[in-house]
Amino acid sequence: MALDSVKKIAEAEFPTRWGRFRILGFEGHPEPTRAGCTPIAEVEGLVALVMGDIHSAPPLVRIHSQCLTGDVFGSLRCDCRLQLELALKKIAAAGAGILLYEQQEGRGIGLMAKLKAYELQDHGLDTVEANVHLGFAADCRAYEMPAEVLKLLGVKQVRLMTNNPDKVAALESAGIAVVERVSAEVEPQETFERYLRTKQEKMGHIVESSFNSAS
Repeated sequence: MALDSVKKIAEAEFPTRWGRFRILGFEGHPEPTRAGCTPIAEVEGLVALVMGDIHSAPPLVRIHSQCLTGDVFGSLRCDCRLQLELALKKIAAAGAGILLYEQQEGRGIGLMAKLKAYELQDHGLDTVEANVHLGFAADCRAYEMPAEVLKLLGVKQVRLMTNNPDKVAALESAGIAVVERVSAEVEPQETFERYLRTKQEKMGHIVESSFNSAS
């Protein structure tokens, strides 16, 4: 994805319970999809929440993939909402940072496919097996657009809040230096322990929690 294909379309003040941000909307045309992935939209959207001075030092950055079930409905099948809130809390505590919110529901497979994957998980498949059973790759997300948005914001170095090494590698390959990886790990709950274990064992996510339940 080229820088000139990503455009800022709106910017406004955005007070939240974590503090005052500015909310910026960006649009771009997505790259061709990888094998096992289906394009969800012709135009990809991304929202950035920006707080404070993001240029005097590498800012804390979180790339968060949209999760309607978690972020809006408070699902405990995953740790998404807890990670989102942790990121906003840490950015506010630091006084500066950026949250990049991508429209990549269900690790990029879309909402309805994600709900089908939930149904398969209820019958014993894990999150990776369910995606593959539906004909998708285990993870269909891409991170070119967050990198281009960071460049548009004039940010060349970041402290990246993630448990996913793929996000670190994607930013580095796009020319954004990740000077520190900050853990996005939250307190594990029984309802998503298997989900976290699967991401750790099959997707290489960095999870330090010990899993004690049988689920």
